[in-house]
Amino acid sequence: MNEFEMCPRFEKAVDVLSKRWVALIVFVLMQGPRRFGEIESCLSNLSGKVLSDRLKEMENEGIIQRTVYPEMPVRIEYSLTPKGTALAPILGEIGNWSTDWIELGVKQ
Repeated sequence: MNEFEMCPRFEKAVDVLSKRWVALIVFVLMQGPRRFGEIESCLSNLSGKVLSDRLKEMENEGIIQRTVYPEMPVRIEYSLTPKGTALAPILGEIGNWSTDWIELGVKQ
């Protein structure tokens, strides 16, 4: 019998992207750089603590970039790196799939 072996890179990618809020944060940042409060206001039910944690994790993974502007007051913006931007077609396909298969307000 041919034994299936999971690709470690695929497994790591799914692990990173399946964390709650990560894909939605990427989706928000696909529109362009945003400040913390702007991201938070786009995603209802997301606490500031969890957003802060996810942004740090995504920065460590190289998906987003945090830019500090030395103004008064200091301005910090988050944007997608090329690695993060490469997720756009994937999220687009999820959007297409959801249009075809997900019904809102209907229990499955």
